[in-house]
Amino acid sequence: MTKGIFITATGTDIGKTYISGLIVKSMRKNGFNCGYYKPALSGAEKKDGKIIPGDCAYVLKQAGITETPDNYVSYIFKPAVSPHLAAEMSNTPIKLDKIKQDFNRIKTEFDYLVVEGAGGIVCPFNIKENLLLPDIIKALELDIIIVASAQLGGINSAVLTVEYAKQKGINVKGIVLNQYNDNDIMQKDNKLQIERLANVKTLAAVKANAESIDLSQIIPAFKEI
Repeated sequence: MTKGIFITATGTDIGKTYISGLIVKSMRKNGFNCGYYKPALSGAEKKDGKIIPGDCAYVLKQAGITETPDNYVSYIFKPAVSPHLAAEMSNTPIKLDKIKQDFNRIKTEFDYLVVEGAGGIVCPFNIKENLLLPDIIKALELDIIIVASAQLGGINSAVLTVEYAKQKGINVKGIVLNQYNDNDIMQKDNKLQIERLANVKTLAAVKANAESIDLSQIIPAFKEI
C-alpha cells in the first residue's frame, strides 16, 4: 500500500517546492521509494520552444528521479498566475477527474508519494466548478503538511492556514518551518506561539540552504492511500 502526504503552505513563495524536494530527496537517500506529483503548475518555463514544468523538474532533479517531469504534473501553464486564471487563459479547464486519474496512476510507481499544491491553502483551480485546493486534497484523501515561515508575520499566516484547513475537514499533520534561524529569538518564539495557538507540532525546522531534512517526524505523517 502506497503512503502519501500533501504539501501546502501559508502562501506563495514560502518554499513548498524546496521542502517537497528535500523530503523526496531525503526519503530516497534513506532507502524509501518516494515519488512526487503536482496537480497543476503555472509559471512554467519555456526552453528550446518547449514548456518546462520548473517546480516538478526541480524536485525530480533533487531526488535523482530521471523520468520526464511532464508525466508527474496534470496541468502545466505558462502564465505565472493562479491556476484557475492560467487555465482560463489557456482555455484548458482543470478537471478533478483527471487529477484523480493521474494521482492513481502515479501512486502505483512508488511506496511513498509527496503531492505538492499551488499557492496557499485557498487556491482556486476551477471557478466555474467551484474547485479549490481543499477539494483536491479531500478528493485524494490526503493529510497535509503546511510549509510556513517563522519570520515576522509568521504566526498570523500559519494559524489562519491551520484553522482554515481544519474548518474544511482536512487533517493537519504539522508544520515545516522553512529558512528557520534558531539563533533568532523572535523566530524561536514564533515557533512556540504557532504551535501553541494552532495546536500543531513542528515536524521539522529547516535552515536556509539546507540540503536535507530531518525525517523522524515526517515519515510518520504519511498516510496509506
